[in-house]
Amino acid sequence: MAKARTRGARALVWLVVLIAGLTGANLAAVQWGGGSWMPQLALDLEGGTQIVLEPRLAEGESISQEQLDQAVSIIRQRVDASGISETEITTQGGRNIVVALPGEPDAATLQRIQASAKMEFRPVLASAAANAPGATPAPTEADPEAEAEASAPTDAWDQAWITPQVQADFDAFQCSDVDPTQVADPTKPFLTCSNDGTARFILGPVAVDGANIADAGVSAATNSQGQATGGWAVNLELQGDGPSNFEDVTRAITGLPEPTNQFAVVLDATVLLAITSNAIITDGNAQITGGFTQDGAQSLADQLRFGALPVSFQVLSQETISPTLGASQLQAGLIAGLIGLLLVIFYSVLQYRALGVVVVFSLLVAAILSYLVVTFLSSTEGYRLSLAGIAGLVISIGITADSFIVYFERIRDELREGKHLSSALETGWKRAFRTILISDAVSFLAAVILFLLSVGNVRGFAYTLGITTFIDIIVVALFTHPLLRILSRTRFFSSGHRLSGLDPQALGAVYRGRAKFRTPTLEGKGATSAKEAQRRQTIAERKSAAATTGKES
Repeated sequence: MAKARTRGARALVWLVVLIAGLTGANLAAVQWGGGSWMPQLALDLEGGTQIVLEPRLAEGESISQEQLDQAVSIIRQRVDASGISETEITTQGGRNIVVALPGEPDAATLQRIQASAKMEFRPVLASAAANAPGATPAPTEADPEAEAEASAPTDAWDQAWITPQVQADFDAFQCSDVDPTQVADPTKPFLTCSNDGTARFILGPVAVDGANIADAGVSAATNSQGQATGGWAVNLELQGDGPSNFEDVTRAITGLPEPTNQFAVVLDATVLLAITSNAIITDGNAQITGGFTQDGAQSLADQLRFGALPVSFQVLSQETISPTLGASQLQAGLIAGLIGLLLVIFYSVLQYRALGVVVVFSLLVAAILSYLVVTFLSSTEGYRLSLAGIAGLVISIGITADSFIVYFERIRDELREGKHLSSALETGWKRAFRTILISDAVSFLAAVILFLLSVGNVRGFAYTLGITTFIDIIVVALFTHPLLRILSRTRFFSSGHRLSGLDPQALGAVYRGRAKFRTPTLEGKGATSAKEAQRRQTIAERKSAAATTGKES
C-alpha cells in the first residue's frame, strides 16, 4: 500500500519536473531568443507579407510549367527549412510565383525567398583580391566572340577564354559592379566577386548545372584513409549529367596551380564558395572540406540543396496582406473547443461521478503541456498556429477523454469481478495502458503520414495532432494513474462511496470471496447486475454456490 503511494508520488514529481523544464525553456526563449509567451499565428489568422517573384529570362526564353513547379517545390523547402510557418506558395499566370508569409518574416527568411538565383559550378580561370576604391567600373560580362583570337577555347576551363579584352575588363572590375539580378550567359566567361566582397574572379562557362544537385548533407570530415580529421564536411551528391560533367572538370583541373585548380559555386551572380579539386571524382559523390564549423557546414549544405532553382527569379513586388479568416474565426474555433471541453466534463461527471474531477484535472494538465510545447516551438522553430492547428488541438480533447474512459472502464470491470479497489486499479491499469498505447500509436502514425504527405495548413493540423497524442500518453502515465493510486487510499474511494463512481454495488459486483456470492436482493437495475454477475460464474463456482445454498436451506 505504501509502495503504491510512493510510486504515485514519484510519477507526479516527474510530471512537475517536466512542466518546470518546459516553463524554463520558454522563459529562456523569451529572455534571450526573442520568443513570446503567446504562440505565433499563421497567415489565415494574422495576415502577413506577400512576395511576387518574376523569372529573369534572356530574350526569347520562356519558362515551362515543369520548371515553375520545380521552383515552387525548392522555394517551399527553403522556407520550411526554418520551421513550420504555414507559408502559402502558389503560381500566378503560368509565369510568376507568389509567396505569402505569415506575420512579419525575419531577414533570414526574406533572404531565402529573394536569393532565388540559379546555382552554377564554373571553373576558376583567374582570381585576385578585391580592387581598391576608385577603379574604373567595367562590364561584368565579357563577349570573347567580339574579339579576334587565333585559337578558340575548347572547354570551360581553357585559359584561352582570358583574352586581352577580358583581362583588361578584369583589371578595371570592382565588386561594387556586381549586379545580383544579372543573368549570365552559361556559355561565356563571367567576371564576379565572392559573396563577402574580398576576392574577384574570372570564371569559365558553366561546367555543372546546379539543377544536377541531388542532395547535400553534413558529416565529420575524413582523410583519404577514411580517418576523422576533427572537422566538418559537406557531402555533395549529383544526378543526371552532373556526375559525368563533374568528372570531366575534376580530371582537367586537379593538380593545376592555384587558382586554376578551383571551381566556383555561383549563386546570385556571386561566388558562394571556391572549391579546390584534390581528386578526380568519378561517381558524382564529392566531399567539400575547408575548416567548416558544424553550423557553417550545415548552412552551405542547405544552400547547395535548396539553391538549385531551374530558373532565376527577381522580386516583382512585396506588400502586406490582411488575414484571410481573422480574429472572428479564431474566436469561433476557441469557442468550439470550449464547448467540446465542457461536454466532455459534463459526460465524465454524469458517468463517473467523483472520477470526473480526475478527468477535469487531467485535461487541465494536458492543456498546460500542450500550451508550453506549442509556445516553445513557436519561439524556437518558427511554428505558427493556424485554424487547422487549433482543430488538431480540439480533436485532442476527444483523444485524451477516450484514454480516461478506457482506463476507468477497465477498473470498473475489475470491481465487478469482486476485486478490491487497489487490486482492480493495478490490474485495470496494465490492461488499459496497452490499449491506450495502441490507440495513440495509430493516431500518431496517421499524424506523421499526414504531415509528410501534405503542405500548408494541413501540416499544421497533423503537427498539433501528433504533439497532443504524445502528450496524452504522458498525462495518463504521469498524472491520471498516479492520482488514482493516491485517491484509492482515501476512505471516500476505498469504501466505494456511491458518489465515487467506484461503488461495487452500483456496478453490480457480487463476488465476496472464493465461491461466495451475496444473495441478490436488489430489484430493477441492481437485480439485472446480480444476474449478470452470476452468469459469469465458472462451473465449479456455481456448484459450490449451490451446495452452500443447500446447506443454508
